[in-house]
Amino acid sequence: MTQNLSGATRLHYIVGDPIAQVKSPAGVSQALAAHGRDAVCVPAHVSPAHLTDWVRGVSLAQNVDGIIVTVPHKFACTDLCATTSDRAAFLHTVNTMRRNADGTWHGDMFDGLGFVTALQDKGCRPAGKKALLVGAGGAGSAIAHALVMAGVSELAIHDPDDQRRASLVDRLSGLGKCPVGHGSADPTGFDLVLNATPVGMKEGDPYPLDVSKLTPDMFCGCVITAPAVTRFIVAAREKGCGTMTGADMFARVRDLMVEFLIGK
Repeated sequence: MTQNLSGATRLHYIVGDPIAQVKSPAGVSQALAAHGRDAVCVPAHVSPAHLTDWVRGVSLAQNVDGIIVTVPHKFACTDLCATTSDRAAFLHTVNTMRRNADGTWHGDMFDGLGFVTALQDKGCRPAGKKALLVGAGGAGSAIAHALVMAGVSELAIHDPDDQRRASLVDRLSGLGKCPVGHGSADPTGFDLVLNATPVGMKEGDPYPLDVSKLTPDMFCGCVITAPAVTRFIVAAREKGCGTMTGADMFARVRDLMVEFLIGK
């Protein structure tokens, strides 16, 4: 990618801890350019202890228009937004922030909508399906919400953090859309088996669930982008399952984030 930077170039950050694994700066910069914007996306490695100070600092720069938020800051950044979408308010998590007219931040969350759209791109229709979701963090919460709104017949959520899982199950149950309950690492009986955790990013990581119980009629998806194909997805393909990778998801999420950042 060739980018002609000047004093007029607008800045967007992607903030996380760690940050080296993210693929989005180049893709977001290209998408901004495709929309005719003189703008770039650059990574920022910021620890949770310094997040509030960092956001306060970059907010002083008048040429910073947006912040993309990744692990582990999606919950904390919600509290740094003056306004949010209804979706982000329900989830209390954001993955994209853009400036309000007064210089404060407006947040939204596109992980769930992007994930479900990517599933549909792969020929998987969530409506009427039983889904097992591993992970109740920022991305997992958004995906769980999007699955419920997409019409799954049942959703089970598995997460080692009992309090976080219980809170999400209770809030989603309150929507009255479908039964939402506590899952386990056993995917038996589910149509959709989905990983929304970082388990699989590092060499030597275990599987996020019991892959020995996968069957060819299941569709498996994962949020991880590096490695491009996780051990979980490899195992699912060996079982004959349909699959979706984190790259498939992020391509859709990126488009939604960029449209949001430019005000569409």
